[in-house]
Amino acid sequence: MSCSARGTAMLAGLAGLCLVGAMRMAQAQGAGLGSSPWPVSPRVERTYVQLLAAPAVQAVLDAVAADHARSIEDLRRLTEIEAPPFGEQARAAAFLARLKALGLPDAYIDAEGNVIGLRRGRSTATGHEVPKLVVTAHLDTVFPAGTDVRVKARGDRLYAPGISDDVRGLSVLLSWLKVLEDQRLRTVGDLLFVGSVGEEELGNLRGMRHLFETQRDIDGLVGLEPAPDVHLIVAGTASRRHEIVFEGPGGHSFGAFGRVPSAVHGMGRAIARIADIRTPAYPRTTFTVGTASGGSAVNAIAAEARMTVDIRSDDSAVLEQAERRVLGAVKAAIAAENRRWGVDTLTASVRLIGDRPGGRTPSDAPMVEAAVRANTAYGLRSVLQASSTDANVPMSLGIPAVVLGGGGRTGGFHTTGEWIELDGAWLGAQRSLLTVLALVGVEGASEPLLSRRAPRSP
Repeated sequence: MSCSARGTAMLAGLAGLCLVGAMRMAQAQGAGLGSSPWPVSPRVERTYVQLLAAPAVQAVLDAVAADHARSIEDLRRLTEIEAPPFGEQARAAAFLARLKALGLPDAYIDAEGNVIGLRRGRSTATGHEVPKLVVTAHLDTVFPAGTDVRVKARGDRLYAPGISDDVRGLSVLLSWLKVLEDQRLRTVGDLLFVGSVGEEELGNLRGMRHLFETQRDIDGLVGLEPAPDVHLIVAGTASRRHEIVFEGPGGHSFGAFGRVPSAVHGMGRAIARIADIRTPAYPRTTFTVGTASGGSAVNAIAAEARMTVDIRSDDSAVLEQAERRVLGAVKAAIAAENRRWGVDTLTASVRLIGDRPGGRTPSDAPMVEAAVRANTAYGLRSVLQASSTDANVPMSLGIPAVVLGGGGRTGGFHTTGEWIELDGAWLGAQRSLLTVLALVGVEGASEPLLSRRAPRSP
């Protein structure tokens, strides 16, 4: 049998030796051992029995494996198009062209810059009564314009900024679309393919916010990120980011000494106080002073300094507590620096520059159970995780969402040494697609696990 045929036999549960082989491959990729410790509902189990027994589904999964080598061409091509924060337009245009070429001629770029293409499922004469599932990966990277984004091969790895976070996700979406169209597999529910903007840095999830503001009939979301095979991101870590500017009169380092507070010294006091803050390990809560700058000359008392602070938590109430402590540390630092010189001329202004909502998809939701059961089909256990991704937006609205890996071993995220190993990565693309098919259903094989929701009012 071919490699893809062996994978299909494994999924159908018809070849024990193939299951062992797949598990060994998963282990080699660092995916972990064993099956999920969480049983799934009888409804989810029945759906997977139906899907894995359907020749049309097996043919699509085989096609994902067969398309792997070609999909790397999309990976290389899109990676080598710059997509800095707020500068995703060129990559968006290329992704749009691929969606159109592969079967979505009506795909378009929305007002915020997201690339959107709808693949319709089964419709009825009475209107839209099937679920709509977003499948998405983000277009943007953290790297500024001018970064060298050429793909370089070294051994088994491909290196380039953004190649795994998140161009691998984009290339997997394109592969899914190609094989669904080539195999003429019709889903019951609608699939909304989205290449989003604004996921990284100070993008503040602007693309996903716009999507859910303008399309109020979305019933769920599956995102692709460079997550390890066993990891299912089911919770959105909330975050708040502030820019803090310290200002004083400034002066000569010798002549004004003793009469003028330093903006840099005040900022330094604030950083030291923030560094001493303790946060709970659970719910996980973190903070960092990400950038700091100020002053104009080595022999001048600084008139201005500024820093940015990132605060995150898996619990919104705990996030607010941590935020109050950070901003309280700034206030105390200003008072201490002014007191040091007996003045009140040093001030600080605070500006909110990022606000990501948090949320969670319950572990017993069909969305999560579908992903868990797909992992089990491949001999993998599941580890439920929290992170900050595009899925934060639907989770905050009570819309079920999960983020899955697109396959491959990855590392060096947010550095120019970012890399991906693609040996066997088609398994991850298969597994994630299997989750998607379970959620939207396949005509002639299974009904959707994802339920229709009442459209949200404006």
